[in-house]
Amino acid sequence: MKILPLVLSGLTILAGASTASAQAANTDIYHVGFIKAAPGQALAAAEQLLKQDPKAPMQGHFVVLRHQEGDDWDFCVIEHVGTKATVEITPPAPPSSAPPVNAWHSDTFVVGPSWAEFQRVMGTTTGGVYIVSTQLAVPGHRDQLVATLNQVNSAAKVKSAQILFTHLEGAAWQYLSVTRYASWADLAADRVTAASSKEWADVRAHSASHHDTIADRVK
Repeated sequence: MKILPLVLSGLTILAGASTASAQAANTDIYHVGFIKAAPGQALAAAEQLLKQDPKAPMQGHFVVLRHQEGDDWDFCVIEHVGTKATVEITPPAPPSSAPPVNAWHSDTFVVGPSWAEFQRVMGTTTGGVYIVSTQLAVPGHRDQLVATLNQVNSAAKVKSAQILFTHLEGAAWQYLSVTRYASWADLAADRVTAASSKEWADVRAHSASHHDTIADRVK
């Protein structure tokens, strides 16, 4: 997957450009793409997304999540690009009579942990169940929202793993959380206690808007 199909010449983004309240462990930049397949083109879109751009700086450093329930996107691609992202102009694709594969896409650069830490938390294989959530804080409540999103559900009966990314450039949301469960059974067990937990109410106190999607992993 290319970093961005529409780009600006000379734009360089550094991981150090993150806003205050990013976690100390957040040292690297990731490109997050939400993709909606054109009607009838979901399988073709998936096949295309599984082929990383040969010019990508970090070969093999990406995952593809597939929508199951929630927001309107079909795929979420999270690609590690290192500690610096340089965006360049790419030549336009040659004309084609083939139907378009994608209906739309949204691209955002975020700051997150090292790739080694990402793999430790998210695993290295397909499988598992993921909750992908974008968050926009109530004005003046960014620190409180981050603290709330990072706290562990005190009533949780199963283990889950989460990474919280912070927006650098792109979409209107400020944070992206990706939570991994080992199985659908673990997700179901967690949902039993989540709605009645203190953390549920805390998030609503500090989040102005959020979009949550259940996904599985195809790469």
